[in-house]
Amino acid sequence: MKKLLLSIGILSFSFCSFAQLMSLFESKSDMQNINRIIEASVKIQQLYVDSVSSDEMAENAIKGILEKLDPHSVYIPKDEVKKANEQLVGNFEGIGVQFQILDDTLFVEQTISGGPSEKVGILPGDRIVTVNDSTIAGVKLTNLDVMKKLRGKKGTSVNVKVLRRGNPDLLSFKIIRDKIPLFSVDASYMATPSIGYIKLNRFSATSKDEFDKAFDELKAQGMKDLIFDLQSNGGGYLKTAIDLADEFLADKKMIVYTKGRSENNDQTKFIASSKGKFETGRIVVLVDEYSASASEIISGAIQDWDRGLIIGRRTYGKGLVQQQIPMSDGAMMRLTTARYYTPAGRCIQKPYKEGIEKYKHDLIDRYNRGELSSADSIHFPDSLKRYTLNLHRPVYGGGGIMPDIFIPIDTTHLTKYLKKIVSKGIVNSFSSKYFETHADEWKVKYPTYKIFSEQFTVSDEILNELTDAATKDEVEFVKDDFEKSKAFLSMELKALFARRLWGLSEFYQEINTTNDTYKKAIEVLEKENEYKLSLTQN
Repeated sequence: MKKLLLSIGILSFSFCSFAQLMSLFESKSDMQNINRIIEASVKIQQLYVDSVSSDEMAENAIKGILEKLDPHSVYIPKDEVKKANEQLVGNFEGIGVQFQILDDTLFVEQTISGGPSEKVGILPGDRIVTVNDSTIAGVKLTNLDVMKKLRGKKGTSVNVKVLRRGNPDLLSFKIIRDKIPLFSVDASYMATPSIGYIKLNRFSATSKDEFDKAFDELKAQGMKDLIFDLQSNGGGYLKTAIDLADEFLADKKMIVYTKGRSENNDQTKFIASSKGKFETGRIVVLVDEYSASASEIISGAIQDWDRGLIIGRRTYGKGLVQQQIPMSDGAMMRLTTARYYTPAGRCIQKPYKEGIEKYKHDLIDRYNRGELSSADSIHFPDSLKRYTLNLHRPVYGGGGIMPDIFIPIDTTHLTKYLKKIVSKGIVNSFSSKYFETHADEWKVKYPTYKIFSEQFTVSDEILNELTDAATKDEVEFVKDDFEKSKAFLSMELKALFARRLWGLSEFYQEINTTNDTYKKAIEVLEKENEYKLSLTQN
């Protein structure tokens, strides 16, 4: 069915009485328009050639209205609300495993530390064959199918049978589901004896506590400077962004302000307190074209106050504030109610008046214009110029945060062959299988990550096995492409092996060895006076 603006009027009555409803409208024409929607809905129910679900019609009406407002106002059906909130709440209820489906078999990649599966003895590399006596191996289940079977309310049980390498018999486990944390700090480690590194993947309800724990541990190890990695961080809770920005800004410094419909009366300012853990140390924030919303709030505040350096590429440009509005039937709207502005008065939001489709293709347009490869291709009108609040450097609004130091995207390793084996999941599946057959040997040979990082290399033999696996999966070998992508594939495999041996921090330590943005941050912090010079340059 086409998304028509049909039955929103009927739904309105579920929120308030008729008298209250009437008082919400600003003019007589508002009520007349609601009546038009109700009338159309009734006519469709009575006269349309096929029977029409009133529930479906109402949902389509709400979706249609929201789609015409802006790119980030959305309707979430009631059966999707819990799932939509999980990433921000910071937990879900289940058995506590990270899994991958390979050859129609569910492989346990990792167990969540202290989670239900670890407690009963499930191990990485185990294959879950049955769930509650229902066979899941060899039946082409999707990730969503698996999650439906394994997730459930805290306190409920699920029985699984597992095939473990080296054991011919199936092992049976009864797992009691529990709350499983979703961590937002992917990695934290000492990049050098004095430079700490923290990578945050989202701004959830638990992010501040996770950050504090990581920060305190790095401080205890001698951290003097911090690299805060917000690359590909799409945002999250405003409150979490405010709390984290407060760690870096001095007392009474504005962090961000929002403006709603009323230019003068609907403005909210968020101000830093005196409780910050890192108000004076040197800080570098890493961003890219996928850093959005809360990531841009922190980047904008640090840049506007000349508090630290922003390194990377222009951020996404999402500066619309959404308020979660529950519906009477359990559904929810995320409705845009205001815009974000940096302390210097820059609007973060990029334009969207030319339509949602063009808005969605903005990153592709940036790539085609050469913006991701050269800062010279990025042009801002003078009308959007503002100045930082301490050093009076020029900065620009109009969408996203332009970094102080631009790092072009690295495409030298990208080939059609690489894209095919990555998109088909061959690199991940191969690394899992190869690791499984060498895990015991490697755990003895490389007792620490430091030894692994210094001594382990991805040999030509391993890469040949990878290309053989790709050929079996109907990806034709292209020698020239392989040679261009070889160094990247070696790094990716080593990082995946490190993740399976230790965790995400070690994975990112390997990945960052080839990350130009990260390497520039180290260089700026280590070279005498370069940090200060970069802050004072226009």
